[in-house]
Amino acid sequence: MSVPLRQSARVGAYLLEQKLRRREKFPLLVELEPLFQCNLECAGCGKIQHADHVLRRRMPVEQAVGAIEECGAPMVSIAGGEPLIHPEIDEIVRQLLARKKFVYLCTNALLMERKMERFTPSPYFAWAVHLDGLRERHDASVCRDGVFDKAVAAIHAAKQRGFRVTTNTTFFTHDSPDTVRRVLDFLNDELEVDQMMISPAYAYEKAPDQEHFLGVRQTRELFRAAFADGRRQRWRLNHSPLFLDFLEGKVDLQCTAWGIPSYSLFGWQRPCYLMADGYAKTYRELIDTTDWEAYGRGRDPRCDNCMAHCGYEPTAVLATTRSVKQSLRAVLQR
Repeated sequence: MSVPLRQSARVGAYLLEQKLRRREKFPLLVELEPLFQCNLECAGCGKIQHADHVLRRRMPVEQAVGAIEECGAPMVSIAGGEPLIHPEIDEIVRQLLARKKFVYLCTNALLMERKMERFTPSPYFAWAVHLDGLRERHDASVCRDGVFDKAVAAIHAAKQRGFRVTTNTTFFTHDSPDTVRRVLDFLNDELEVDQMMISPAYAYEKAPDQEHFLGVRQTRELFRAAFADGRRQRWRLNHSPLFLDFLEGKVDLQCTAWGIPSYSLFGWQRPCYLMADGYAKTYRELIDTTDWEAYGRGRDPRCDNCMAHCGYEPTAVLATTRSVKQSLRAVLQR
């Protein structure tokens, strides 16, 4: 099962409610960033390039929870930075779970075993561990030896304690169809994680490594070849079938960045967590005052090589709900 039945039912009911209320723009998931500080300096990340006084800031619990309540999204992905550095991250999670939000806590896993006792297994909660490949590849990606082994040990510990565990893997030009298959086979069959998310790397302007971000053509060729042997059907991928078609180049989609908005220490980020064209104080201000039609491939040059889930997975989900054929595909995938 790629997506838990409880979550699928909740999100389905939420989508129906938006349709009945005739809302054109609404959040499926919020990328919540309660801090920017991290204990790694990954070559492909542009999130830690802030001034020291910004990296020292921590979002208050009330502010984090209030932002999610304001927008009403059913799902929350807590990222950063490294969220486990936040001294009250467990309280943020507890309050969101009390409101029946589905919470994915993103982490590089360096602090995961040490902090795990502060969390309780729940059908609404999942760890989302960053793993960009097998040992050598992942450690090179995060620029530190030994991180892969710590992440694997933390995943085993979490599974033993009854937690749901998901992973997030970003692919670069270093990767080949074989490396894609090998890491997904490892996560799916050996680690037996509950879900796996995959994404082509987006070219952060401030990332130290600017040479290995995938373009659209490279992304399509990579995933088309990686999925060619049919393993895509058995991997527990945390994506709609239509989004995976999009990665392969079988369909094209327009970006709907408003579907996965980002809220950080600076406010609601325009237009998504990958770009920063200013910030809005409230979710309503973000929706009403952002020129959404100005973004996406073919509209803004910065978007030309982007195929990231934050812009295109919401499009795929909405298209799936409007099609009987695609809805049946999504059901059969489970």
